[in-house]
Amino acid sequence: MNLVPVIWSVWGASILLMAVVILYASRLGRNEEDQLFLADSSSHEKSEQSAIAARVAKIQPLKKTTYILAVVMTLLLVAYYALDIVKQFRR
Repeated sequence: MNLVPVIWSVWGASILLMAVVILYASRLGRNEEDQLFLADSSSHEKSEQSAIAARVAKIQPLKKTTYILAVVMTLLLVAYYALDIVKQFRR
């Protein structure tokens, strides 16, 4: 069995998964604002922003995992082709 189509398929799936997670995380954080709530009168906005921040923080481990998976698959692809080049020059 040829390993190249499997490697390319897994690489493509990992890149696609990473893109989906990035888009989802950016969609979640779209309404997040960088501001301080000093007065108690803005408790509704404060709770809304903390809920958004909690959802964004919840997705961060998945985002980091998909980054790592994409990097590992890219390195495997590069290593496979580097080894293939070395094997061709040894012949």
